[in-house]
Amino acid sequence: MVVATGIDVIEVGRIRQAIERWGDRFLWRVFTPAEIGYCRGKRRSELSFAARFAAKEAVLKALGIGLKGGLGWRDLEIINDELGAPVVRPGRRMLDLMGSKRVLISLSHIRKLAIAVAILVDDPGE
Repeated sequence: MVVATGIDVIEVGRIRQAIERWGDRFLWRVFTPAEIGYCRGKRRSELSFAARFAAKEAVLKALGIGLKGGLGWRDLEIINDELGAPVVRPGRRMLDLMGSKRVLISLSHIRKLAIAVAILVDDPGE
């Protein structure tokens, strides 16, 4: 059962500028080591960083909280499953907030924009 949804879109240039201005300080504040490694492995890493940033925002919206709601950027991680699809790996604090719920996500990007959708689902009995 769908409980809530969240969506976020961001200009890739904003993430590129943050990386240029703050470098690793920005990256390590927002992303986990696995996310940084994955994105840096891409030819245009700013696209992947922007999509993951949008995904984190979308997840927070689906949960009905923002960063002031008790979660930090690194309390959730956007990784890829064995088929390459993006999935949310929640940290302990996020798991406590979610209970029995799961988050499904979809990411996309083009040259100037990245977008993510998060769907919070509750699967009773699972």
